Amino acid sequence: MAATKDAPNILVIQLDQMTPGALPPYGHPLVKAPHIAGLADEGVVFENAYCNFPLCVPSRMSMLAGRHTSAIGQWDNAIELPASVPTLAHYLRTAGYHTVLCGKMHFIGPDQVHGFNERITTDIYPANFAWTPDWIVGERYRPTGINPRAVVEAGVCARSLQIDYDDEVEHAGIQKIYDLARFNKESPFLLWVSFTHPHSPFVTTRKYWDLYDHDTIDMPKVGPIPVEEQDAMSRMLHYGHAQDLLTITDDHVRNARHAYYGMTSYMDDKVGRILATLEEMDLAENTVVVLTADHGEMLGERGGWFKQYFYEPSTGVPLIVRAPGRYRPGRASELVSLVDLLPTFMDIATNGDAPEPASPLDGNSLTGLLNGGDSGWDNKVISEYTGEGVSAPCRLIRRDNYKYIYTHGHPPLLYDLDRDPLEIDNLAGRPETAEIEARLAAEIMQDYDPEAVNEACIQSQKERLFIQKATDGIPSWAYIARAGDDARYVRNASAVGAKAAARYPFVEPTPFER
Repeated sequence: MAATKDAPNILVIQLDQMTPGALPPYGHPLVKAPHIAGLADEGVVFENAYCNFPLCVPSRMSMLAGRHTSAIGQWDNAIELPASVPTLAHYLRTAGYHTVLCGKMHFIGPDQVHGFNERITTDIYPANFAWTPDWIVGERYRPTGINPRAVVEAGVCARSLQIDYDDEVEHAGIQKIYDLARFNKESPFLLWVSFTHPHSPFVTTRKYWDLYDHDTIDMPKVGPIPVEEQDAMSRMLHYGHAQDLLTITDDHVRNARHAYYGMTSYMDDKVGRILATLEEMDLAENTVVVLTADHGEMLGERGGWFKQYFYEPSTGVPLIVRAPGRYRPGRASELVSLVDLLPTFMDIATNGDAPEPASPLDGNSLTGLLNGGDSGWDNKVISEYTGEGVSAPCRLIRRDNYKYIYTHGHPPLLYDLDRDPLEIDNLAGRPETAEIEARLAAEIMQDYDPEAVNEACIQSQKERLFIQKATDGIPSWAYIARAGDDARYVRNASAVGAKAAARYPFVEPTPFER
């Protein structure tokens, strides 16, 4: 059957490392993103949406499986999702949907489709075990692209590896919309268009740089915190990102934020062209459009950069859902996360009659909130972190206005986000919040054993590092959609070298300070 009111098409547009605070629908007064703003005006904006792991691979696998990462062994950016784990693509296929993946999903291992009927582009990053962390050696800087050179070398380019990739994704995604409208008459579709911008490095073309007056670029709300005053997780990330090896000045910060805003506007233009194609092919009225990201970006807040932190700019994601005639435009303040997408899509696909899942899900359908209210909503999110840059399991719970951060073997953090949205005042250990802290400390450990997680991470790292060394990363498992994809983009090489070589004009890497 083709798409109907009871089984509409679903289009997901996913950005990478997009912090919601840098978008107009979330209150940014400077960033120019009119198409995303327009989508928000016509849709439901989730004001408190989170990723379940602030790193690409685990976040995406958790999202696809509808389960927390510790439940499916997704520890870091070089971990394989077992082919036996059902994904939302599998589920939607059982509901009669034709499922298409276009762009980045960062699958690791030989299964490079995980239930999608079609995958129409290659990926940008390694599909093998090249980026496996090593907690035994210790998480000092490793050349995976997460390092301060991306900040100090921020600026203008004519071309970059990420522009190459996202232009390819946009072209393939738009062509697929044309094809689905003309030739896909038998079933509704899920089309997932996933970009790599505005992921670091912070470079954009002159066209998008010039959209902004450099002198008006806003600086972080919270300045750098001395490393000796940082919490344990932040200290680990400080050294894991090699921030002790380069000096980041205010000029670097402003340049990086300027470029990030330019990259966001570049993405917005792509969103606009995709939405225009839906209209052109008479698909907009019966297509649910979802815009989101895999995680956020610190953008210099607290002196931090990239993702991986449990602070709001890193764990927060935009989530906007537009469905003309189905959901009234508005805003939802409830706490939601990416694991909620699978049950939501199944609810939409089956008109509220989704079958029992094949395995337990950690997410819940958002359709009640999309319809304007859900009095029984469990106002809680969980996020986890065991990836590069740290050397201990870390977990976050937010319930209502309180956020509790657990770092194994270290003191916890507790913030009241209503009173302290910038997360400056740690309430952990105070008598007046002892009852709240105890309750969250107990809740965060439900179905979670940090010692077992620690052992599982180290054992998995040993095995993957052994295999990577023994095979030299061959086969690379890179998905091949067209000739040469096995060598195009970042495969076994470091992201740092590949991205630097692809940037034009070339910028000589800044030497680390010793």
